Amino acid sequence: MWANESVFYQIYPLGFCGAPYENDGVLVDRIKKVIDWIPHIKKVGANAIYFSPVFESDCHGYDTRDYRKIDVRLGSNETFGTVCQELHKAGIKVVLDGVFNHVGRGFFAFQDVKEKKWDSQYKDWFYINFDGNSNYDDGFWYEGWEGHFELVKLNLQNEQVIQHIFSCIKGWIEEFDIDGLRLDVAYCLDHNFLKRLRSFCEGLKKDFFLVGELLHGDYNPFVNDEELHSCTNYECYKGLYSSFNSMNMFEITHSLLRQFGPEDWTLYKGKHLLGFVDNHDVTRVATVLQNKNHLPLIYGLLFGMPAIPCIYYGSEWGAKGDKADGDWNLRPCFEVAEENELTEWIGK
Repeated sequence: MWANESVFYQIYPLGFCGAPYENDGVLVDRIKKVIDWIPHIKKVGANAIYFSPVFESDCHGYDTRDYRKIDVRLGSNETFGTVCQELHKAGIKVVLDGVFNHVGRGFFAFQDVKEKKWDSQYKDWFYINFDGNSNYDDGFWYEGWEGHFELVKLNLQNEQVIQHIFSCIKGWIEEFDIDGLRLDVAYCLDHNFLKRLRSFCEGLKKDFFLVGELLHGDYNPFVNDEELHSCTNYECYKGLYSSFNSMNMFEITHSLLRQFGPEDWTLYKGKHLLGFVDNHDVTRVATVLQNKNHLPLIYGLLFGMPAIPCIYYGSEWGAKGDKADGDWNLRPCFEVAEENELTEWIGK
């Protein structure tokens, strides 16, 4: 699998491109900015890019309106296709965020349910109770992801939902030649859906990479020969910064030995998990580290441990951002890529 030998570079496109926070419906080809960053991405040693959501959404990208259309705040499908072509020409693989657990309230099927209620052909696409009501006074209750009712949970046991998602993925491969998917909140996804997704994608493109967002617990039920190839290694993420801040390497050493040590019982021997020191959901590493001299050291350990390393845009030169100030603060627009001793160190 190509991903096992790759270095990933994560971009949150809506923030990276300086798009409006809410969808204003105005098409602007902002995503072309990625092309200008290709030399920088290669300079830090990355040969794969992971795009956070790029498809039409209500607001932040995880509230999808249309899986078939690039968000107008980023540009057109044609423009994004050109970006993917240029990345591939540069030897950079493309992985998209697959947000399949939930959609936004602007999603066409949910809009149909709002209008037609019981008579909607899409009512079984969601978890709905017509005897209740929602926070939005829709005249029915529906399940939102973890209590967030702007994120409407999809019924991944419904065959029509599955076929709609599969049709969209097929379109992404045909139109953009993508090389893999990062599955948002993979810990919420139905295992049968994941098995079918793996089989479907492998039938469309050889070595199509599936990496899931997993936070806690045992990763093995999801990362195996039937479901995901990899997942986010949040255990080691925590161990990395905690060990440096406490000036005691016990935590990260314990995690690495527990996961990949020499004993037969270790949890993930032979597996390739996605390693990172920060991402779009957590405080940036340059903010969380108490001693900024530890920045090159934490990246050195990330690249030296068993992992598929992933760099979050801007953090390679020490950009700061505190989650306490809101998620959007973690996803800024940088006019140009900066380069300093840290970027040079990471690119070695």
